[in-house]
Amino acid sequence: MKYKHLFSEGKIGNLTIQNRTVMTAMETDMAKMNGNPSPLTTNYFYQRAVGKVGLIITGITRVDNITGVSTPRQLSLANNFNIKPMKKFTDKIHETDTKIFCQLHHPGRQTYSTMMMIWPMMSFFGTKIPGFSKLFKPLVDIYTKITDVTYTPAVRSASNIECEHLHQKTKALSTRQVKKIIKKFIKAGVRAKKAGFDGVEIHAAHGYLIQQFLSTRTNKRKDQYGGSFENRYRFLKEILEGIKEKCGKDFPVSVRLSVDEFYTKCEGEAKGIVLEEGVKFAKEIEKSGADAINVTSATYETMNKWLEPVTYTPGWRKYLAEEVKKNVKIPVIAANLIRNPAQADKQIADGSQDFVGLGRPFLSDPYWVAKAENGKEEEITTCINCLHCFESINARAWFALPLECARNPILGNENEYEQIPKDGVGKKAVVIGAGPAGLTSADILAKRGFKVKVYEKQAKAGGQVNLAQMPPLKLRIGTCVSEMEKKARDKGVDFIFNKEADIETILKEKPDKVIYAAGSKPFMPPIKGKDAEHVYSVNDILSGTVHLKKKNIIVAGSGLTGLETAEFLAEAGNNVTVIEMLGKIGPSAYHQNLEDVVEKLNNYNAKFMHSVRLDEIKEKSVTLTNMADKSQITLDADAVVLSIGNRSNTDILDKLKENFTDLQLVGDAEKPGKIADAVRIGYEKALL
Repeated sequence: MKYKHLFSEGKIGNLTIQNRTVMTAMETDMAKMNGNPSPLTTNYFYQRAVGKVGLIITGITRVDNITGVSTPRQLSLANNFNIKPMKKFTDKIHETDTKIFCQLHHPGRQTYSTMMMIWPMMSFFGTKIPGFSKLFKPLVDIYTKITDVTYTPAVRSASNIECEHLHQKTKALSTRQVKKIIKKFIKAGVRAKKAGFDGVEIHAAHGYLIQQFLSTRTNKRKDQYGGSFENRYRFLKEILEGIKEKCGKDFPVSVRLSVDEFYTKCEGEAKGIVLEEGVKFAKEIEKSGADAINVTSATYETMNKWLEPVTYTPGWRKYLAEEVKKNVKIPVIAANLIRNPAQADKQIADGSQDFVGLGRPFLSDPYWVAKAENGKEEEITTCINCLHCFESINARAWFALPLECARNPILGNENEYEQIPKDGVGKKAVVIGAGPAGLTSADILAKRGFKVKVYEKQAKAGGQVNLAQMPPLKLRIGTCVSEMEKKARDKGVDFIFNKEADIETILKEKPDKVIYAAGSKPFMPPIKGKDAEHVYSVNDILSGTVHLKKKNIIVAGSGLTGLETAEFLAEAGNNVTVIEMLGKIGPSAYHQNLEDVVEKLNNYNAKFMHSVRLDEIKEKSVTLTNMADKSQITLDADAVVLSIGNRSNTDILDKLKENFTDLQLVGDAEKPGKIADAVRIGYEKALL
């Protein structure tokens, strides 16, 4: 066997795991509003079990419906009525050889005030009233307005210190309340055993409640649960030992532990947990009877040190697991940004860890393990670390909708792919454009039986992705294109490169279906001087058409594309200033990606100006208007790069509409967006 270490049996306590892969907990917001598994939940996990994951750990599962709610559709074991539906769920997973743990969780200060106190009522209505989930967001908005005016329920934590990411009013739990929550964790553990789970995982990581007790940064208590190391550990200790006592020593318990909070710029107690203390906690956890430690890191405030953007190197934090493994005898699980089977196998062989934790890779490909085991690793749909999954759940959970994956448009319903009808046999389809949307459409049309031909004006597939992968450390983004192209070619799709499809070419093909995926082009706003020779688009810079060095450059527009282009220019030795008309830098960028690129730009001493409008571009300067006081600002500039956005490319669209009834617009040709939007729309419209 190629990956003999990865596919050797492992043990957690007395439980035998078929291989060394662990699907680490990721919240999907797919459950019912009362916390019971929905058909989507069950199918989501079942597809990964069919894919031969060794051990699945569920997403965050509530133990407390009053102060411990994170999302509207998370799983729950806070009540006895959750046991029977959970048993049906675990029985389905156990139709395979995969084992499953339930992760027990309380968010503490890392939740929203609007989720406090009212959840039993909301979940009742959500269960009893069809379509109630559509009303959830408006009701939350009303509740928020009322509580903002009258009384805002405080989120509960170890102490009154607010989360700097969520900024919610925070109230310390009383000693009595602490003891009640301990009992709730223990009761949830008992319910998990009754529901047929093979074990449980206690979530003591990522800045949630248990970690808030462990860390000197967040625990300022004066009772027996605060102060000394022993007192800060007491909360977790009593939960762990209580579950072991009630469920039996043979019932496996894992603890997910942030062994370093990565507050690297802080000193003293504000530094929180560092690796030395994290290892000390791991040793105590072993003494308290845990059967495994799932090593991780960080909090919401240092999120990029656990849920990494694309710029991070795979395996960069394996040293954390190595240090824990040196000091404990129980198995160590770790999700060390592992992205391929060879890396996973090597880290087990090297002794870095006993089990490899994989999270996002199982969103993009539920059959990752089975493909690796069967020697088909080249067919794996690779996670590109774009963070769309986490961005989407942050946005969609309020509407009681599940997360999305940029690479996997049918997340949770992957079995639908094999059910696509063969209704295109004997028909022809033409796809115009080989970006992510066009490639996805081509694959689905070929799956339907169409004879598919793709026309691409560039020399290779990729579209805007070919530019997106050019900024520093972004090359991994481009893997999606090569994988999608191979997938389409394997189904017989014919690619014609260096050929811009005109209407005459398409008419000669006589297609039954046309997919217009011609992408977009830079928007050039009506700014005085925009046509000067020293004014460029983002495409000019990232494509390599223009090379600038040792220049004073103004980048107009602080969307993620503009910022990453600024980084590209700064790395080449230019002095860069990013300007933005709106009231902040990166107004529409997801905060993790924004923090990542801004940190790198700060290392290059780049400058940022927001609330300024670009009015005129001159030979050696630009004129700006301060949007606050309407004053004029002049900046030196050898070159100006405009990143004001893109517009859909509609060059031959009208002629296509005149000649073809079955015509679909996909990707940026319909509306400029992200890879996730292109893939989803390309998939959906290829099925029409």
